Amino acid sequence: MRYEFRVTGSVSRLMAEAFPELKAEPVPRQTLLSGTVTDEAHLYGLLARFQDLGLSVQEMRRLPE
Repeated sequence: MRYEFRVTGSVSRLMAEAFPELKAEPVPRQTLLSGTVTDEAHLYGLLARFQDLGLSVQEMRRLPE
């Protein structure tokens, strides 16, 4: 499954490295992180990592395969 996460603000390269399975793409006032999520446990782990790093997820969506 492929997912896209839209987070508030600019994510530094160092912080993006905390998500090696996701590709970071800056957009105005936000950052898009997208990539493959293997299962539900992986998805919840990513969400916990966002929270632990203080990143605010504004939108999360599953992308078409």
